[in-house]
Amino acid sequence: MKKFDTAFNNLLGKISKKENFAFTRFSDGELFIMQNKTVILAKDHYVTGDIKGPNIYTKEEQKEFLPERDGFYREKLIECYKHNRDNYFKGICTGTDAHVGTENFKYMIDLHGGDHPNLTFSNLLINANYRRFVEEMIPLFQDREIVYIVNENADISRLPFDIKKTFEIGANCMINDYETAEKVKDYINENDIKNHIFLCSAASLSNYVIYECFKNNQNNTFLDIGSCLNPLLKLEGWKYTRGYLTHYWLGKNSNFGTQVDVWQTID
Repeated sequence: MKKFDTAFNNLLGKISKKENFAFTRFSDGELFIMQNKTVILAKDHYVTGDIKGPNIYTKEEQKEFLPERDGFYREKLIECYKHNRDNYFKGICTGTDAHVGTENFKYMIDLHGGDHPNLTFSNLLINANYRRFVEEMIPLFQDREIVYIVNENADISRLPFDIKKTFEIGANCMINDYETAEKVKDYINENDIKNHIFLCSAASLSNYVIYECFKNNQNNTFLDIGSCLNPLLKLEGWKYTRGYLTHYWLGKNSNFGTQVDVWQTID
């Protein structure tokens, strides 16, 4: 049985020992895209398949996947998900995630062809593990060469570690900035980049970047960190949509701040 804290310890240990690996997240948005459902995060509302409602999404959080238009990106996402190699860890939402549930967890396991040691928790760096990400993992970045794939509106000046290079992306980057995956791969190859940490805060584009860069070259570490650093980047969207962040940074009571994901046994 996979454990939430043990899985975090695995990645933390690899970073501490400077062992290269990749961690790529297939969260609820990626799940719905792979199920070929409409996904829209707009300024004042959201749509995920047949579910819709009001919410606030600032520019860096807005995205749109339309099945009738964007089939290429869905197929590419499935390709990223099914890929297997040593130290290529793929996080998925478990049945304990309120937005997913047991049936969708089973869908992800079945799509992968069964459970696998490379499958882990999509929420591995957040929820109950987020405090450890901030207080134990971030300090390890201070003596490493860091490359960041991040929204163009982010202000990286307040980060507690140096950034060697950024690749800036915009809204709906999964589609509008798809070529960034090749740009990052070219940067690595042309500059013989080794033993760097690539942080990815680029929604589903992060999956493409990590897959394309790690499948043939395992000399660097790739971390899909989602919105983990947004409170330090002068981005405001997290205050409306990220309970684990408001729990830690604003002291607000949120179930996400203490949620421990549980890996289920699928018959």
